[in-house]
Amino acid sequence: PMISSVQKLVLYETRARYFLVGSNPAETKYRVLKIDRTEPKDLVIIDDKHVYTQQEVRELLGRLDLGNRTKIGQKGSSGLSRAVSAFGVVGFVRFLEGYYIVLITKRRKMADIGGHAIYKIEDTNMIYIPNDSVRVTHPDEARYLRIFQNVDLSSNFYFSYSYDLSHSLQYNLTVLRMPLETLKTEMTQTRQESFDIFEDEGLSTQGGGGVFGICSKPYEKYVWNAKLLEAVKNTVHRDWLLYIIHGFCGQSKLLIYGRPIYVTLIARRSSKFSGTRFLKRGANCEGDVANEVETEQILYDASVLSFSAGSYSSYVQVRGSVPLYWSQDISTMMPKPPITLDQADPFAHVAALHFDQMLQRFGSPIIILNLVKEREKRKHERILSEELVAAVTYLNQFLPPEHAIIYIPWDMAKYTKSKLCNVLDRLNVIAESVVKKTGFFVNRPDSYCSILRPDEKWKELGGYVVTTGRLQTGVLRTNCVDCLDRTNTAQFMVGKCALAYQLYSLGLIDKPNLQFDTDAVR
Repeated sequence: PMISSVQKLVLYETRARYFLVGSNPAETKYRVLKIDRTEPKDLVIIDDKHVYTQQEVRELLGRLDLGNRTKIGQKGSSGLSRAVSAFGVVGFVRFLEGYYIVLITKRRKMADIGGHAIYKIEDTNMIYIPNDSVRVTHPDEARYLRIFQNVDLSSNFYFSYSYDLSHSLQYNLTVLRMPLETLKTEMTQTRQESFDIFEDEGLSTQGGGGVFGICSKPYEKYVWNAKLLEAVKNTVHRDWLLYIIHGFCGQSKLLIYGRPIYVTLIARRSSKFSGTRFLKRGANCEGDVANEVETEQILYDASVLSFSAGSYSSYVQVRGSVPLYWSQDISTMMPKPPITLDQADPFAHVAALHFDQMLQRFGSPIIILNLVKEREKRKHERILSEELVAAVTYLNQFLPPEHAIIYIPWDMAKYTKSKLCNVLDRLNVIAESVVKKTGFFVNRPDSYCSILRPDEKWKELGGYVVTTGRLQTGVLRTNCVDCLDRTNTAQFMVGKCALAYQLYSLGLIDKPNLQFDTDAVR
């Protein structure tokens, strides 16, 4: 993947301009953005796309400082002043007055995937761009600013300079299937705008060599600052654009026979139709559902970090609200607000749009694990189950049998109350059947031990087998009413089952089974 050359930033100011200077970590390559402060409402940014050396930047800043110094006896600005240091640009936002720039001022490293660092935003700074002499004040500006700042950017927002967090590991590591001539043309255009990272070592690739980087387009559903970058994405070089996800990222290290194994969990919250519990339910007219989270568990052997030579594996599952037009009335003080179907959808239009999105992203089969109650004295949760069954049955008429949506109803609350059933054992059976259908991603062929002494469960594993490993095809979609407690338990059991297969695929355990009292599960 392409590595952004803008990882350290300094914002300088004069009375008429802001100058944003970005550099790589070694401070050998620089880029400069010029932001006009004399425009009261419009955003005027100039990016010359030039890559500066350290000496060139010093000379440029020196000239700017000298040119903006006031004459003796005059009041006003004195040269160029340093405003703030930062690690990235979240974006630009405007309410009723002029634009603000939002900068990442503190970051913390949370994980490392194949040498690609993933950071959590710890603090941000909003800076108003127009200067006081041109500022057009509006009485409601402060109110809108407070509303925007209610979104705490230091709470569970993540980014990476070189790894696309909006896509799965399988997507990022799958070789692009593109005609060679098209690829050459696109890479030539890209090279014209970028510096050569091998230039200093005398290994330049500009002459048509075989080394180049790939920069994938982010999946906008999981990018939370897409709107903030909209005003500049076609103006500035892509190294300035930092795509941020919201959710969770954590990493644990295991030592298995001296081999450093990293287990990474990434949860991506959808930016579409997002909101708090009770206030956001069901789906919108475009098929985006509330509380949608894509969870990916990544396992890799850190003794070899290269994506091409190392051993990497991942498994993806999804949670989300039931894809129907429904809501809960929270005006009444009730522990369980009544569920209301807001709009009749006899042709399952919204469910069709939702599952169409999933089929495009994951392929088939789409497996629905519905944990909502099936039997109740008074209809409550069952309203959702009945409508979801009807929608899936209707949609499956138009799908080939081999690509039909698989619906698994399991009343978890009922089995939890039963003394005759162990909930975790039953969930383990469901998890095994699900993982066998979808398979998982691994970027290496089967190990010799699994070929010589194949496990029966391994033979039945689904997915798509290629010469270089395995691909996950399809995904499990779990839901209850809130997509919280019951969904958490079910996803944990599916993740545990998938982790056993992942460890087995890397030759770390002799059977694809994991007990609860192991370090990997804990």
